[in-house]
Amino acid sequence: MDVRRILVPVSGGEADRQAIELACLVGRRCHAQVRVVHIIEVARTLPLDANLRQEVQKGETILERVEETVSELDYEVESDLLQAREVGPAIVEEAGERQADLIIMGLPLKRRFGEYSLGRTGPYVLKNAPCRVWLCREPGQASQ
Repeated sequence: MDVRRILVPVSGGEADRQAIELACLVGRRCHAQVRVVHIIEVARTLPLDANLRQEVQKGETILERVEETVSELDYEVESDLLQAREVGPAIVEEAGERQADLIIMGLPLKRRFGEYSLGRTGPYVLKNAPCRVWLCREPGQASQ
């Protein structure tokens, strides 16, 4: 598999670390560039470039944690903070613009009505991404 550019969207959850670790491992092996993005979802009632100070600060904190993680792994990544109407389309668009060969996403263990749920973003990216997509679901408790 020829991988030169890896995109890792992060949300600040526990699953992010696994996705970042995997991206760095694959990146090292393939000599690939790793780009980490945090996307701030902007309400339709606001302009897309609205000054969302709290959300920006939260996003910067998330990206600082990413920098700490990749520093521990002795790998260099680029990171961006983006604003968009919806996260899924923003990830797909960013992957296309950056000509990503692979998207690695960490997903939390979410349950909806007692069943595991991928949420909205995971299925959208799986369906529309212009490249391979790997999902890293955080571990859960074993079924009884």
